[in-house]
Amino acid sequence: MIQLTQGGAYLVNGTDIVADTPEAASQIQAKTGITISKEEAAKNTMAYGILQEHNTSGNMDKLKIRFDKLTSHDITFVGIIQTARASGLQKFPMPYVLTNCHNSLCAVGGTINEDDHMFGLTCAKKYGGVYVPPHQAVIHQFAREMLAGGGKMILGSDSHTRYGALGTMAMGEGGPELVKQLLNQTYDINMPGVVAVYLKGAPVKGVGPQDVALAIIGAVFKNGYVKNKVMEFVGPGVASLSADFRIGIDVMTTETTCLSSIWKTDDRIREFYEIHGRTEDYKELNPGQVAYYDGLIEVDLDKIRPMIAMPFHPSNTYTIEELNANLMDILDETEKRAKVSLDGAVDFTLKNKVKNGKFIVDQGIIAGCAGGGFENICAAADILKGRYIGADEFTLSVYPASMPVYMELIRNGCAATILETGAVMKTAFCGPCFGAGDTPANNAFSIRHSTRNFPNREGSKLQNGQIASVALMDARSIAATAANKGVLTPATDFDGDFGKYKYHFDSNIYKNRVFDSHGVADESVEIQFGPNIKDWPAMGALPENLVLQVVSEIHDPVTTTDELIPSGETSSYRSNPLGLAEFALSRKDPQYVGRAKEIQKAEKERMNGGHPCQAVPVLKDVMGEVKKQYPDASRENTGFGSTIFAVKPGDGSAREQAASCQKVLGGWANIANEYATKRYRSNLINWGMLPFLIQPGDLPFKNLDYLFIPGIKKAVEDKAEEIKAYVVTTGEGMKEFTLKLGELTDEERQIILKGCLINYNRV
Repeated sequence: MIQLTQGGAYLVNGTDIVADTPEAASQIQAKTGITISKEEAAKNTMAYGILQEHNTSGNMDKLKIRFDKLTSHDITFVGIIQTARASGLQKFPMPYVLTNCHNSLCAVGGTINEDDHMFGLTCAKKYGGVYVPPHQAVIHQFAREMLAGGGKMILGSDSHTRYGALGTMAMGEGGPELVKQLLNQTYDINMPGVVAVYLKGAPVKGVGPQDVALAIIGAVFKNGYVKNKVMEFVGPGVASLSADFRIGIDVMTTETTCLSSIWKTDDRIREFYEIHGRTEDYKELNPGQVAYYDGLIEVDLDKIRPMIAMPFHPSNTYTIEELNANLMDILDETEKRAKVSLDGAVDFTLKNKVKNGKFIVDQGIIAGCAGGGFENICAAADILKGRYIGADEFTLSVYPASMPVYMELIRNGCAATILETGAVMKTAFCGPCFGAGDTPANNAFSIRHSTRNFPNREGSKLQNGQIASVALMDARSIAATAANKGVLTPATDFDGDFGKYKYHFDSNIYKNRVFDSHGVADESVEIQFGPNIKDWPAMGALPENLVLQVVSEIHDPVTTTDELIPSGETSSYRSNPLGLAEFALSRKDPQYVGRAKEIQKAEKERMNGGHPCQAVPVLKDVMGEVKKQYPDASRENTGFGSTIFAVKPGDGSAREQAASCQKVLGGWANIANEYATKRYRSNLINWGMLPFLIQPGDLPFKNLDYLFIPGIKKAVEDKAEEIKAYVVTTGEGMKEFTLKLGELTDEERQIILKGCLINYNRV
C-alpha cells in the first residue's frame, strides 16, 4: 500500500524511480542520455523552483521568503494586526484575506464574536485588505477558490494552509510570521528537504481522499519521515484523481508535520481555475527531467482501503476492515495509548461501544477544509440516498466548506437528499474541528471527516470529568455508517452507483457579500474596537542571567498545541492576551497558571524597581545559593520567570497563543527533547522565549525546581552551542547540566534579546 525509501531517490521523466545507489548515475544516463549530479538534480524539483522565485537572500541554503498573499481567520487576525499596528503598520503590502469561520455560531462571551468581525472589516478598509463575513467560507476553501495560483506562495496563520494541489506552495505559521510579512520582512528558513510522494494506480470505488491521507500519515508521522520537509506529489497516479480529491489529500499533509506541499498540475487543475473564473492563475508544474528527492513515499492507490484514525491522533490508523476484524484487540491498544494522553484524569473505555460484535458510533460529522468539499458531500449523498439515519442516538451533521459549494449542492439536489435522511446541513464553519460546535455527549464516539482528533479537541473538558472520542474517516465511510444507523461500515460495502456531478461556481455570492479593497487603503477609516480587544502587555528584554522555575513537566510522547492552550470555548478570549492566558495548559496541567503567575510576581517587582525576593520570599534562599558561585548575580542583571518541560511540544495548530500565553504569564523558555514542528518553535522565538533543547533521558531537574542560567544574554549574542545551567537546591547547592538552543538566525537572536517581535519592531 505504502513504501518508504531508506535514502534518497531520483525521479526520471516524471515516472521512473531510480534509487540513490552507486549505480544511479549509469541508470539515469541509460534512460536519458545525460549526466547530472545529485546537487543539480535537486534543483529540478517543483519546490526548489518556487522557493527560488520567492527567495530574496541570494543564497538557496539560507532562504528569506516573501509571500504573494496572506490569509487569517478570526481566532488569529486580531492579534496579528494588533502586533503589526504596534510596529507602525500603515498598509497591507500584499493581499491579506481575513475570514470569519471559527467564531460565528457560538455566542460564548457576549458581543465578542461580532466585535472581532467588525475589527476585521474596519482593518480591511483601513489597511487595504479583503474581509470574508461569517458563514461565507472556511478560510482554506476561500483561498482555494479565490487566492491560489500556480507557482505562487501563500502564508496563513492556520496550520492547514495547504494549496499544493492547485500548484501553490502554502505554509501555516503562527501570527508573528505574518506580522513580519506585513512589515516587509521575510520568512527565514534553511532550504528544506523535499520528499516525493509517488502516486500510482487509481482509488477503488468507495475510497476517498481522507483514506489516502490517513494511510500516508500513519506511515510517516511517528518516524518523522517528512518532518519540516516539503511533500512533492508526482507520478502517474496523480492523473487519476480529480482536483477535489487531490485537495482532500493535500490539506491533511499538515498532520505529517511537513513544512509544505506541492503537486504536479494538469488539465484537471486548469479546469478548476476555469470553473472559478481565474484561468490566468493556472500554471503547469512538473519536476525536471531528472529530479532528486531526499526521500520517496510510494503510494499504490489501488490498494488503499477505507481508513480510520482512532483516538487521539491522526496517525493511529487502521483500515476499517482491520478494525472490525480485530475489534477488541485494537480497542485495547487504543485505550492503553489514551491512558498516556489522559493521565488517568477520567475513566476511558471504548469497549462498551461494541454491541453484538459490531462497533456502534454516536455521531458523524463531515465538515470544514478537509471534509466539506463538493465531491465529498455529493458522494455521501449518493450513499445515503433512500436511507435514514434513524431516531436513536446517532446524529449526522454536514458543513459545506463555502456558500458557493452549498449553493451547488442545493441546485443539484444533493442537499435535499442528505436532509431527507434526518441529517442536518449547516453553513461554512470550522467549529467541529476545534471544539466550538457539535461537541459529542460524554463518553460518546464521533467519526469525522475533519482534520484532527487530539484529546478534548472536540470540546469536552477533562478537568470537569468529561471525555469524548473522535476518529477520523472519509465522508464516504461516514455516510455508509450513517446509512447503517451508526454501525461502523466502510464505504467499499456500498453497492450502488456514484453520480458524476458537474460543479458550477457562482461568483455572485462573493461579489455581493465579500469586502475587497483591491489593495486600496483608506487611512480615514477608524478601527472599531470591542471592549475585549486588548493591547499586548509590556514585555522586557532578555536579562544577563535567568532564574527559572519549572512549573509544568509533561512526559507524553507528543504535546499538542491544543494541550498548551485549549481551543473551543477559550477562543472567546482570543483578543484579550491576559484573559486567554488563564486557560493555558488548563486541560493538561490545571496548576500551571497559578504556578507561573506566582513566580512572575518576582519579575514584575523587579521591573518596577523593587526587590523580587520580597515578592516571592523563597527566592532569597535560591539567590543565596546562586551568589555562592556567582556573586555578581543581582536583581539588576537577573530576570525571574517560568519554564515548562515537554518531550516533544507543538504538534498541531499554528496558533501563536500556545507560546504567547506562556509569555504573558512570565514564561522565558521551553525545554524539550525536540520540537514537534518548526511553527511552534518559531512561535516561541517570536515571543522572545528560549527554545531550549536537552538530551533525551533522565532529567537533571523535576517539576517546581529552580534553574539558574548564567550569562544567557551573552550566550545568545555569541551563538554559543552549549549553555551552562544549574539546578538550584536550597541547602544543597547547584548541580550543573547542559542546554542547547539549536540553530537561530541573526534576526531570531535579536528578537529573543529584545524580548519579543513587538519590541524588535517597535516604532
